[in-house]
Amino acid sequence: MTAPGPASQHTVRRHNCALVLDAVAATPGVSRAGVAARIGLTKATVSTLVDRLVTASLVREEGRQHRSGPGRRGTSLSLSPDGPCGLGVEIGVDYLATCLTGLTGEVRDEHVRRIDNRDTPASRVLSRVAAELRRALQHAEHEGLTVGGVGVAVPGLVEAPSGRVLVAPNLGWENVDLAAGLRTGVPDLPGELVVGNEANLAAVAELDTMRRGEETAPASFVHVSGEIGIGAGIVLDGALFDGANGFGGELGHFPVRPRGPRCSCGAVGCLERLAGQDAILGSAGADDVDDLVSRLDAGERTAVAAVRSAGRLLGSALSAVVNLLDIPAIVLGGTYARLYPWLADPLSAELSCRVLVSRWRPVEVRRSALGADAAARGAAVSALRAVLTDPDTYIASRAARSGSGTGAMSG
Repeated sequence: MTAPGPASQHTVRRHNCALVLDAVAATPGVSRAGVAARIGLTKATVSTLVDRLVTASLVREEGRQHRSGPGRRGTSLSLSPDGPCGLGVEIGVDYLATCLTGLTGEVRDEHVRRIDNRDTPASRVLSRVAAELRRALQHAEHEGLTVGGVGVAVPGLVEAPSGRVLVAPNLGWENVDLAAGLRTGVPDLPGELVVGNEANLAAVAELDTMRRGEETAPASFVHVSGEIGIGAGIVLDGALFDGANGFGGELGHFPVRPRGPRCSCGAVGCLERLAGQDAILGSAGADDVDDLVSRLDAGERTAVAAVRSAGRLLGSALSAVVNLLDIPAIVLGGTYARLYPWLADPLSAELSCRVLVSRWRPVEVRRSALGADAAARGAAVSALRAVLTDPDTYIASRAARSGSGTGAMSG
């Protein structure tokens, strides 16, 4: 076995550049000296790397720090709002959504196209997705925005390293090479292409939003995406937990009624067939979610009963997750966020009687801050992570694109 050789100068710079950017992202307003103290590099090295990051519009200098006491005040550093955006796209069962999100969390563009993707060949759906990506890229170029990477959220089991969808029951997909299909449809896709499960990416977006705006946010929670299917993104101690192979969180296929209706996955009695969006609409006699909410606002008994029944079934399934993993909070996203006023009480009641420690540690049930926008937002955030974890490669790629004269956008 050959012993590894010493790291090259480029490898060292790449590693150190990522350390500096991570320090700035974690402590907005930090100075160069503060970064050096945090990561253990010399002030001179940090200053050189910060200059590189500033030139690439990844970091912004914001004037002198405000502090009391003697000594020279350093220049405050933070992520640049003029830096690259992540482009996220969600492939929903009955819609396609895109989102452009900047380094500091601001949404620069959102677009939803209502279209039924069920019983449609995967190649046709990917053509639709490619068209939405081209539209978003053109919008970014028109606005003078750089796209640093692309993320795709899909309702199925995703082999993340390859970008292959093993199965997406509600779309009727099996073994679809999504990454290859999109790169064929949009050959000039910028940056890294990240493909992930929609529920997991929704949880990523929720976590990112909590970190930016809420100091008391729970470090661990389950984000439940209620659409036609039901997915769960599990966050433990501030990090996404998606299982040994990345296939965790399939809450919609929890068996809640042994002799229930057959599911698209092939089993019977799955939660999503009894408490998913279609099941609720059918039981309520509503045409769509807007119609359902109108009926609920009017206090229509059938609609209220349908949602309360779904809440109890959802609480039953989630109680198993809470008992197993000791999760302190449930976040209701997607359609469930809109139904929160009628869904939360029956769900909480079920958790109270089924979760062993609920007498001492009641499980918090909260409404998603992002609702139906979470998965596309999370896909965008995940795309930007590739930039944040390897800024030197992004800088080199950006320079190459600018030099070639193709696909260049100002930052």
